[in-house]
Amino acid sequence: MFNKMIFLPVVVLVMYSCNRPSVITEEEVINTIKKFDYGWENKQMSMVDSVLSPAYVYYTRSGSTFSRDSVVATAGENSYSLRDMSRSEFKVTIAGNTAVVSTRWKGRGMYRGEPFNEDQRCSLVLIKKENRMEIISEHCTPIKFNKIFH
Repeated sequence: MFNKMIFLPVVVLVMYSCNRPSVITEEEVINTIKKFDYGWENKQMSMVDSVLSPAYVYYTRSGSTFSRDSVVATAGENSYSLRDMSRSEFKVTIAGNTAVVSTRWKGRGMYRGEPFNEDQRCSLVLIKKENRMEIISEHCTPIKFNKIFH
């Protein structure tokens, strides 16, 4: 009888802790984005790949989408180079195992022979699945100083 009294609460506790959703912290969200940026900046495709969800999609400013495989390939392309880049103005909103993050991304470099100098507001969605952070989507829009609507 005594063994059953101990066994049942232990089983319930183990089941409860195994089924709890992963909790996200702001620190791990920002660290995941920094790892993503470091991979881009240093042409480390495997690092970029390691933080992207299998379902990742990038929404371009022209309204198209860019697949996960295309993003990883571009990160390693010889025709893409960053002279300098920075990400700032992190605003993190967490709901359960999901985070929506607003950032400001600035970068200068070359892509397929064309120079670029970007100043963008980026929105990233991250999820925590099986104790692993993943970026599931990103959308960046150029920051314009002549505001039209807002």
